[in-house]
Amino acid sequence: MTFDKSKLPSRHVSVGPASAPHRSYYYAMGMTEEEIAQPFVGVATCWNEAAPCNISLSRQAQAVKKGVKAANGTPREFCTITVTDGIAMGHAGMYSSLPSRDLIADSVELTMRGHCYDALVGLAGCDKSLPGMMMAMVRLNVPSIFIYGGSILPGRFKGRDLTVQDVFEAVGKFSSGQIDAEELHGIECAACPSAGSCGGQFTANTMACVSEAIGLAMPGSAGAPAPYESRDAFCEASGRKIMECLAKGIRPRDIVTRKSLENAARVVAASGGSTNAGLHLPAIANECGIDFDLNDVTEIFKSTPYIADLKPGGRYVAKDLYEIGGVEVIMKSLLDGGYLHPDCITVTGKTIAENLADVVFPTDQDIVRPTSNPITPTGGVVGLRGNLAPEGAIVKVAGMKNQSFTGTARCFDCEEDAYKAVAARNYKEGDVLVIRYEGPKGGPGMREMLATTAAIYGQGMGDKVALITDGRFSGATRGFCVGHVGPEAAVGGPIGLLKDGDKITLDAVAGTIDVDLTEEELEERRKEWSPRAHHHQTGALWRYAQTVGSAVTGAVTHPGAKAETHTYADI
Repeated sequence: MTFDKSKLPSRHVSVGPASAPHRSYYYAMGMTEEEIAQPFVGVATCWNEAAPCNISLSRQAQAVKKGVKAANGTPREFCTITVTDGIAMGHAGMYSSLPSRDLIADSVELTMRGHCYDALVGLAGCDKSLPGMMMAMVRLNVPSIFIYGGSILPGRFKGRDLTVQDVFEAVGKFSSGQIDAEELHGIECAACPSAGSCGGQFTANTMACVSEAIGLAMPGSAGAPAPYESRDAFCEASGRKIMECLAKGIRPRDIVTRKSLENAARVVAASGGSTNAGLHLPAIANECGIDFDLNDVTEIFKSTPYIADLKPGGRYVAKDLYEIGGVEVIMKSLLDGGYLHPDCITVTGKTIAENLADVVFPTDQDIVRPTSNPITPTGGVVGLRGNLAPEGAIVKVAGMKNQSFTGTARCFDCEEDAYKAVAARNYKEGDVLVIRYEGPKGGPGMREMLATTAAIYGQGMGDKVALITDGRFSGATRGFCVGHVGPEAAVGGPIGLLKDGDKITLDAVAGTIDVDLTEEELEERRKEWSPRAHHHQTGALWRYAQTVGSAVTGAVTHPGAKAETHTYADI
């Protein structure tokens, strides 16, 4: 392929006499005249040494660069940050997690803009880095391909597979005397044996499935575990394919449409994926100027069969899904059942239906079922609304036996206080633990509550209490745990008006979340309520709190494509 740079962004830094100073920098890095004359492709990774999720991304980026070079492009590698949830979980570090998503998108945008790159291949591993990278792609709207870094291999301990979820739950078992310190140590040493993101259908693997379902990733690329060298072939193929997208003018907003967002939501529901998808899909939609909020997502969930038996609600991990054909098997089942829009274009230049035409649904396995024989007839994640959450809330029901709960409120104004009560067994059967002031503005940063929920489950109380929060839950959370309750407490939402002893009723079948108070009673309490200052009155978290919106629209920090006067791709 040959390219005319006269209409590409990189013309501003590589073509004509005025670009001589810019070219001098390229020569300083060993680039040739031929390389400078080719399109510039940003190869963005979230490589770091924070956690196993990201540790293999640098290696995979080299394979991408080989593919770009082979197809007459000039790759330019750069890194952005990640905040790894497994490390940040259970303490004040979790305030940084969700804000990192938007910072990742912003930093990729600024790097691409500042250096006038013509296309983007983005590699991501940990939870927020996946949506952050995809948000940058649709925001910039230059030809882009997403690559998942791959999942971790399952650990083995006493003859069973482990994920990090088992370690969090083991802490609860230890605190309740079910296991001793030696067993806890054995579990922690065995659970995470390789590079890669957490192995269950937690947030990283959920958003990896989204990357294929929405059309921004090469078919099959999300499946192979991180340590497998076979990932490099997908990376090189993505490097070649990005040049084809550039030649054909295939852009992210051609791919990410209302229909493709609905396809992505279907795959999340069918796989029992993370509740965080209810936050990230609206954020991606915002970058395209598409109205697609939490309640739109959960409406799709309501009519989608749950067909993939994956942890935390099920039995299997990402490696098991890969071995029967990966995300494409889930998509094939949904397509055959009439649940996917078949005509959505993807980075291959082909439609979803064309990409899946040669995929044969395997019948000799019990990991993914046909839609005619689902685990449950509706999705593994459902939305709730009621007088306690007028804007909506979300709960993961995959693997839950009882989908309704009535109990009395036990209120906490931060996760630490709730965790102390749980660790001390200072709660009782029938309680609805309420953790508030943990929303996007109130935290700020909308922390995940895995340490608390895992401790409850580890103590054997997972089906005896419920938990609601204006914060979030990890994809590894299980039990009756309702997140994203909106409006959040920090802006005067009903969750901030609750008192100990209030009667709360949750019903995941009916899709309701209510407190036994009249509107008049709530209004009286609202008159007594006053805003509560958070602890971050300077720095990045202060700035985040100034701009972040409600969870129902994705906790986004800017107006999105609806307010655009021009896109970067057209400079």
